[in-house]
Amino acid sequence: VRLMESGGGSVQAGGSLRLSCTASGYTYSSYCMGWFRQAPGKERERIATIRSDGSTRYTDSVKGRFTISKDNAKNTLYLDMNSLKPEDTAMYYCAARRSDGVCYLAHISTFAYWGQGTQVTVSS
Repeated sequence: VRLMESGGGSVQAGGSLRLSCTASGYTYSSYCMGWFRQAPGKERERIATIRSDGSTRYTDSVKGRFTISKDNAKNTLYLDMNSLKPEDTAMYYCAARRSDGVCYLAHISTFAYWGQGTQVTVSS
């Protein structure tokens, strides 16, 4: 199982980015998928998850600005980020968890598969 993120970059505050995460070795359809981020000196933070049934959940700081989605046919997970703020600056990771009975509330250690990360930098 391999996950690979892309789409990070540098933008000004108020701008937008779309992150993608492509999987190989399994299909997204039966997994809990999530986007996480980690800023320097901070713990890794869960920001959004999507279950196999398409239901989504977000951390409060990104609600209304970020959208998680997936294309099962392309085995690709997306994170659309709008109205970006300097505090959104971080390394962003996608991750997968085999069971989605519990998804958003699942402990981070239960996400068995991780991408290598893509950097997002938002300047003021």
